[in-house]
Amino acid sequence: MKKILIPLLLLSLASCNIDRTPYDSKESDVILGDATGLQTITLGNYALLKGDADGGGFFNNLYRVGEYAGDNVDISGTTSDQFFYYYNYRSIKTNTRTNTIWNTGYKAIVGCNRVIAKTSEGKDADTDQLIGENYFLRAYVYFSLVNVFGRPYNQGTSNLGVPLKTSDDVNDLPPRATVGAIYNQVVSDLKKAEQLMTLDKKNIYGSKEAAQALLSRVYLYMENNDKAIEYADKVINSGKYAMLSKTELPSYPTRAPENNTETIFAFKYNKDGDYNDGWNTIGSMYVNIQSVGWGEMYPSSTYLDLINKHPEDARLKFISPKYKTPLVPVAYWVQKENNASGAITYNYKYQPTFQQSGNTFFTWNGVNYQVQTEVTPFKTSYYFINSGGTKTYVYLDNDMEKRNGYPKFYVLKCSMQESVPQLWSPVILRLAEMYLNRAEAYAKKGNTSSALADVNLIRTRAGIPNYTSVPAGYTILDVVLEERRLELAFEAHRKYDVFRNKRDLDRNYPGTHLNGVNPFYTVPYTHNRIVEYIPEQQIQIQPNLVQNPD
Repeated sequence: MKKILIPLLLLSLASCNIDRTPYDSKESDVILGDATGLQTITLGNYALLKGDADGGGFFNNLYRVGEYAGDNVDISGTTSDQFFYYYNYRSIKTNTRTNTIWNTGYKAIVGCNRVIAKTSEGKDADTDQLIGENYFLRAYVYFSLVNVFGRPYNQGTSNLGVPLKTSDDVNDLPPRATVGAIYNQVVSDLKKAEQLMTLDKKNIYGSKEAAQALLSRVYLYMENNDKAIEYADKVINSGKYAMLSKTELPSYPTRAPENNTETIFAFKYNKDGDYNDGWNTIGSMYVNIQSVGWGEMYPSSTYLDLINKHPEDARLKFISPKYKTPLVPVAYWVQKENNASGAITYNYKYQPTFQQSGNTFFTWNGVNYQVQTEVTPFKTSYYFINSGGTKTYVYLDNDMEKRNGYPKFYVLKCSMQESVPQLWSPVILRLAEMYLNRAEAYAKKGNTSSALADVNLIRTRAGIPNYTSVPAGYTILDVVLEERRLELAFEAHRKYDVFRNKRDLDRNYPGTHLNGVNPFYTVPYTHNRIVEYIPEQQIQIQPNLVQNPD
């Protein structure tokens, strides 16, 4: 996607005065009267949202809220980057990343509003398509903003969401609308987009199916399960998309979006124009590859426990352990400890193993422990009997490189597009999600067999055993959400999937989120900090905005 910016609104704070003048003196209705101008302004709206691969713009910051605040990752140290406040749930009102989400989101909304207000429908299919794309982008932004700044839909539609601005008047500064009103606007916009977008364009642009896919997600968040199923069906049955095979799946992030049959909509990043050196990209936090990247954010131990239930899972290839050389066989596990102050810590324990009489042992605190096996329906587990007489489950592997005591499990899901280190085009909507949306909706309707069928389709593609029934100790919703966690990991869904289902977020695993006083071992879904503060700068600009509670 060629990056063409025609900014339409400047909201800047200088001594509490507001500059609301357009950047360009040429009247936008003149620009929009020309087909090229309409396309240019629409591309500008895409560009505002995608930003660049080096960490700027709307999506790059939105991603960090959704993924770093979940339970799939741990960071192996502290950082001055303000995404750390998403990770440890210590939100601040002056977070520049949060302000970028708000500011850039509303610039894009005003740009979409201008196209919608100034362009007449019915002229031709090309014009209607572009109008529809702006409805789609506006819906995407509003849905994203209400999830960052407003409580989940099922916690009350009368809760405050974000300002609902449908005009292109820069002096129109509405107060926060309710969560319900924002969702109603999102649904209305997506239905309009579905109607207007009839052209078959590449998946880096809005399309009828992209609008339907986002509607499926929106209805799922609203717990309108029948509609979530209906719109997932529309996308699945369109025939436009196909799941990658098990062997193709690990290469998902390396493909340009247009060459991926599973991608419904993505923001396209190009090496030229969108990418500098890779050090500020999303992927750079997950992996150092070809000497590019910080490689400081690793999969959480609970995610690793889940994915390692099936060593044959194709999705394990998104995880790359960084082994020491020469290789040293070890047993390792997570140790829960209480320090002198009574605080709980979780630490990785790595102990070199040795063989004796055909058995595996390790020495810990001067005592030899034998690693034993336990066969379960799906795999063989390893454990030892600790000094208290209980089992401690371990992994048998090779010793790993560590950072501040945290083993380096690199994540490869956001890197190496077209063999370029740290280049990656964010996937916003893909076919696998449609099956999982449908599965969750079926689960909530009590249709266990249909929910399992969709989950098993995902598991078959991953190359792991299917469920024949709901496992003991699980509900069908547990099964679906666990598969959703596995499949959509590192795609910025997890935080929302937990809290919108009125579940608490379990963060009892190693990571610097547990540093400091009163850390969040568990984040209740009712807690005030599951939503971000309205940026202080925006409240100074627009005093009628009500702040989220402390």
